[in-house]
Amino acid sequence: MDYAFGQGINFFDTAELYPIPAHKDRYALTEEIIGNWFRKKGKRQEVVLASKIAGPAPFTRFIRSSGFHPDAIREAVEGSLKRLQTDYIDLYQLHWPERNTNFFGKRGFQPDPGDSWEDNIKEVLETLGALVREGKIRHVGLSNETPWGVMRFLQEADADPDLPRMISIQNPYNLLNRLFEVGLAEISIRSEIGLLAYSPLGFGTLSGKYLRGQKPEKARVTLFPNYSRYSGLKAVEATEAYADIARRHGLTLAQMSLAFVNSRPFLTSNIIGATTMEQLRENIGSIGIVLGDDVLAEIGAVHDALPDPAP
Repeated sequence: MDYAFGQGINFFDTAELYPIPAHKDRYALTEEIIGNWFRKKGKRQEVVLASKIAGPAPFTRFIRSSGFHPDAIREAVEGSLKRLQTDYIDLYQLHWPERNTNFFGKRGFQPDPGDSWEDNIKEVLETLGALVREGKIRHVGLSNETPWGVMRFLQEADADPDLPRMISIQNPYNLLNRLFEVGLAEISIRSEIGLLAYSPLGFGTLSGKYLRGQKPEKARVTLFPNYSRYSGLKAVEATEAYADIARRHGLTLAQMSLAFVNSRPFLTSNIIGATTMEQLRENIGSIGIVLGDDVLAEIGAVHDALPDPAP
């Protein structure tokens, strides 16, 4: 964090769910780490801080099961403030929808006849708006959201000036998963609600470290083999093709992958993650790379042949 901040990184994103894989014994430790850093370094005013409330899902029952009920949102915000050792959060996000929809790798929407979800989006915004007025959060955003969901939140905010307007969407976006471009990209640009791209390297897959069957020690997919979202046969084929492009143009695959995300007109922030200083230096170094038209054309050709192999 010291190095990142020294290199100009001023946006830190976390969540009550982190670290992942989610587990009750590790609940919210990432927020505690960041909070301890703020306490020691005194840099809180110089950082744009983002966190999230976990949505309801089977693997988060140890957090709460009440979805985005007003009391649940308040409980989550107060807990994050305490752990982060701050009295405000710059951007507070809904980690994923509480309704049945297609997220976390699902390609299409499968309606559930037994779905009992009620459209409470206005109530959610009213609760968030109260927290904004109290100064506990400053802005609100979405994560793992669909075009329908984004437009519903914007619709409610546009109809009532007292409700806060979502200003960002934190969804996966990388060379292996460009589904954001279908529907959400237009909303992002026309409605000015920018993408905070997470997994820009696809769990590290787009660093190339897993190619040719490699299993680096302590790497995420090595430690957690069930994290296979970016490891299917077509995804590996696409990764090999992108690695070849990078190699021929004198780039590392990681830097080319990050530079591609940086080049998108709907991007607000590219959320990198690193577990070693070497990775962090390489990732941050991508900010100075501008991909030429020839590289972008070759990337486009691979995407045309192998579109979104890892949704």
